[in-house]
Amino acid sequence: MSAANRSDTLLSVSVSVKSLLSALSVRGPHRVLRGNLGIAGQPGVVYTPESGSNLPAVAFAHGWLTSSENYKSLLEHVASWGFVVAAPDTERGPIPSHLDLASDLLTTLDIVSKVRLGDGTISVHPDRLALAGHGMGAGAAVIAAAQRRVAAVTALFPAPTSPAAENIAADLDTPGLILAGELDLDSTNSNARALATAWSGPSLLRTVDGATHTGIIEGRRLFAALGAGRYEHKTEKTTRAVLTGYLLHTLTADKTYAPFTDPESTIPHTTLVDPTAPVEEATPKLSLGTVAKLIRG
Repeated sequence: MSAANRSDTLLSVSVSVKSLLSALSVRGPHRVLRGNLGIAGQPGVVYTPESGSNLPAVAFAHGWLTSSENYKSLLEHVASWGFVVAAPDTERGPIPSHLDLASDLLTTLDIVSKVRLGDGTISVHPDRLALAGHGMGAGAAVIAAAQRRVAAVTALFPAPTSPAAENIAADLDTPGLILAGELDLDSTNSNARALATAWSGPSLLRTVDGATHTGIIEGRRLFAALGAGRYEHKTEKTTRAVLTGYLLHTLTADKTYAPFTDPESTIPHTTLVDPTAPVEEATPKLSLGTVAKLIRG
């Protein structure tokens, strides 16, 4: 292939991925219904398309001091693209058990995959299941994946857990997507790099441009007023598009969305990270006052 033809091919692929990302950033074609998992004995919520049989399903775990309500738009968005999405509402206190949250994720998967949903016409395919989570919930998803075979795991802005998710990931051959914030990838609040390094199966680590690990949490007005945990619309928009594209390919084998599982793909507003590459230390910045003192000797 000539250099010109290769350039044209790369440009075409880039435009295609950009178009896919744009399409996936808005609601999908399905009307979404909301249900209560508590009816089946598990506190939580479930979102489903209005109808469908043998649908793919995702069990989603919340982050620290949050609940499923803080991810309402994200969960509804994924459901609008044809998924059953369920989230347990447990371990919401300041000292949560990550093991118990992982157990509740598995219970949630059992419910949606074995019980007819909606008016009895909505069903889930037993081989089209994924585990997902945010923050500590991402670690809980990894812990749960070690106990049950699923088609994919998606860890959104993962945070350290006990037991350490990266130790468990070393034994996982499940495909995994790890998203992290560009601004705090190597902070103490993120174990994304360690998780991606340890992952045994095929995995991708991407950072979301300009994002922090709390950017997808909705409705935390108190934390936002204190200057922490601010909701970032651009972060949530990119996250839901990349997450949906990844799930569409891994759970439904739709080749249209293959770029979202391809490490060679350039996805706008994200950067693929090699977790084993040396980490450059940031050069400390000197304030004007410090510079003045150095000059004075």
